[in-house]
Formats: sequence, structure tokens, C-alpha cells
Amino acid sequence: MLFNSLQFYIFFPITVLVFFLLPHRARWFWLLIASCYFYMAFVPIYLLILCFTIFVDFVAGILIENSQGRRRKVFLTISILANVGALAFFKYFNFFNENLASIASWLHWNYPIGALSILLPIGLSFHTFQSMAYTIEVYRGNQKAERHLGILALYVLFFPQLVAGPIERPQHMLHQFHEKHNFDYTQVTDGLRQMMWGFFMKIVIADRLAHLVNPVFNHPADYPGPILLLATLAFAYQIFCDFAGYTNIAIGAAKVMGFRLMKNFDRPYSSRSIAEFWRRWHISLSTWFKDYLYIPLGGNRVSSRRRDFNLMVTFLISGLWHGANWTFIVWGALHGIYLVVALRTASIRAGLVHTLGLDRLPRLLGAIQIVVTFSLVSFAWIFFRANTLADALYIITHLFSGYDLINLKLLSEQIFATLGNNLQLKILFPNLNGIHVGLIVLVELVLLEVAQWWQQRSGTTGIEQLLVRKPFLLRWGLYYAMIFNILLLGVFEQSAFIYFQF
Repeated sequence: MLFNSLQFYIFFPITVLVFFLLPHRARWFWLLIASCYFYMAFVPIYLLILCFTIFVDFVAGILIENSQGRRRKVFLTISILANVGALAFFKYFNFFNENLASIASWLHWNYPIGALSILLPIGLSFHTFQSMAYTIEVYRGNQKAERHLGILALYVLFFPQLVAGPIERPQHMLHQFHEKHNFDYTQVTDGLRQMMWGFFMKIVIADRLAHLVNPVFNHPADYPGPILLLATLAFAYQIFCDFAGYTNIAIGAAKVMGFRLMKNFDRPYSSRSIAEFWRRWHISLSTWFKDYLYIPLGGNRVSSRRRDFNLMVTFLISGLWHGANWTFIVWGALHGIYLVVALRTASIRAGLVHTLGLDRLPRLLGAIQIVVTFSLVSFAWIFFRANTLADALYIITHLFSGYDLINLKLLSEQIFATLGNNLQLKILFPNLNGIHVGLIVLVELVLLEVAQWWQQRSGTTGIEQLLVRKPFLLRWGLYYAMIFNILLLGVFEQSAFIYFQF
């Protein structure tokens, strides 16, 4: 079920209403049923995969807690193999099989194994990592084994963050399902405000930008460099607003019922380095890799060469986690290279900053660092979004070609016109053209950045906290303006969230 669907607009208020009407002892069961229904709205049969891994982890958690010595590691290994095995089969079997077939063909060997006709279960990578976090934390002694199978199932299946996170830790989430959550007007309104902001990011900005990004990246050879560059920058904001929008809706939906989900984004495009970017982008995933992969490999407590190796392994696996395609692997490798180069050149860059006198101009230095970081991130996004490596390389090699002003004007009008698809504003202003629509989208992006800057400056943790401090008339005026904005400029095509494919 998509958050931006009529089905969810009916499902969510009914779920919340029944949740608060039921006695505390029955609420977990209602949420579990609702979450199963939510997931089954995609492909019902795939719920069985989650049920299998949940049962394995439930038994493994108890056995780990009750065992000593090597037996604990054996039970943890069984749990990890069950989770990773399911992920590997559904997500990576065809990818590795195709690559093996290509190698065999190149060597003129006979390779009899064909591709499997299987669909990737929605959000399987998220389920897997959340389940693995549970047994790992039990093994480490940071979490007691859950004796209630239904509560553990709810920890994995909780519908707000079921499909695309945040990837929660058991010590932060499990106890919340045992606690009683009374109706709290402040929490409900805070949650609804955050959901509204998430819908604005998704429906108004991300889905509108998709009308520009998708045609260009699906047929890059049809467009000159300026349009390729524009689409690259547009995708940077599309994926941010799409994923951060989902996260805001998820956190807000959970908050309405009294549950607290972790923050997953913190103005990532204001980062001054790639390391800072990964402390602000998809925080639940980056901390997962740090705690469960990078640090166990040795982290930065080893030689510089081994540290570089640890970083590259972590980001290569992160790229593969995102998708079974070489484009994602290259994307992960790029970020690993960025970090390794940054660490290796730290003293050189510090010296250059001092020589140029930029250390005496902190605001200018900060602006330069933000622009450089955003440029590097946007360059890597090309591989993330491109359908193939060949498409990505074409875009990169043609970004700065084809600057013919006459043809560019015609192409600009054509590409901006796609932004106006299903634009309700055209009903009121039928003469609206593509350039006007492009300016409207630009204004929306400026509003987004201003809101994020305002939030950071005021020291609030979320947009909902920013609004609640305002006077009554101003606050409600902003609410109605936001709702009007969504209804007038939103794209109501029920497009899936980008991270659903992972």
C-alpha cells in the first residue's frame, strides 16, 4: 500500500481510531493485523517470507540468550544465514547468475542455469537489516530476547516503517510495543503536521521532478548536455524529497499513535564533506553499516591501509544493498573513494585553505565546501539513477556538450512542459507554459530550503515543532496554505517511492 494512495487515506484513520479504542492488551494484535494487511496490499504471498525469517529470529534470539560459548555464535550464524539467504535469493540470484553466464559465454563455456522469474519482495533489504539487528544485539547482550512472538513480528512488520525504514534497533523499538500509549493531542497534531510535510515533499516536489528526470535518464541520448545536467541536479532533489518525504510520513504516522521512530535525514545537502553527508543522509542505514560492518572489520582503529580497505568494503556492500546492478556498486565505490581520498588529502587541503586565506573567511569556506560536496554527491547520483553503466557514462561524457542556444530553447520548453503534466494549476491558468511551471517548481525548492534553514536556525527537531511555536492565526494560515499547495501543485498518480525497490 502506498502512502500517497486513496487506500492509505482510508486505512490510516481507521487503524488509528481502532488502536485507541481497543484496550492496551489487544493493541499489538490489531497493529500486527493492520501491518500485515498493509504489506499484503503489494504481493500477499511474500508475507510468508517475512513470517519465516521472523520465526527463525524469534527462536534464534532465545537460543542465543540461553546458550554459552560457541553455541551462541552458531545460533547467530544460523539467523544471519536465514535472513541473508532470503535476501540473496530474491534480490541477487539473477544478478550473479547473469554475470556468471556472461563470463561463461566469453570463455565459450556452456552455462545451463537460466534466470528465475521471481519478483523482489517490497522493502526486503529493510526487513532483513532490521531483523539482523535484533539477533546481533541479543548476541552482544544489548537486548533481551523477545519472548512474545507477536511483538517481535510487529517490530519487523510495523507498517509506518515496514517498507523503507527507518531501520530501527531493537533496544529503541521493542519496548515501545509493550508500553501503553494514551491518546495525546499534542503528539497526534505533531504527527499529522509531519505527515503533511512529508506529503508536500513527495507529491509536490519529488513526483513533479520525476516528470523531468525520468524521460531524460530513460533516453539520455535524446538530450543535450544542459538538459542532462539539469536532470542530474533535479534527481538529487527528487530522491531526497522522495525518501525524506516517506520518512516524514512514516515518523509522523507512528507519532500519531505514540511511537517514536529515529530521525533519518538532517539537511544532507548542507553537508561540508562526504563524511558529514553520510552522517545526515539515511542515518539509520549509515549507522547500521558502521555498527555492524565497518567497526567489526576494524573501523579506523587499524592501519591507514586497512582503514581504507574497511571503508571500500563497507561502501561496496552498501551499493550492492541498494540494488542488484553494477550502477549501484559503482555508486557505492565512488562514495568509498571520496572518503578515502578525503582522509588521505586532509593535511594537503588544510594547507591549501590556510594558504588561500579561506580559514579567515569561514562563511565563504563553508559555502565552497557545501558546493563541492553537493557536486560530488550529484555526480555519484548519475550512476544511482542511470538504468545501465553505458547510460551513466553517456551522461557523464555529454554533460558539457550541446550548448546550442536555439535548440536549447526548444528543448527547454519541451522538457519543462513535462513538469506540467496533471498540473491542476492549468485549470485556473490555461495559458501556463513549461517555463512558468519550471519557475513554480524552482520556487517550491526554494521554499523547501528556506524551511529547512529556518528549522535548523530555530533549533527544532522537525518541521512540526517549527510550526507549533507560531501564533494561532499564522499557524493555521500556514496549514491551509500547505494543504492548498499540495492539492493545487501535487501529482496524484500514486507513484511508488524510490526506495521501495530496495
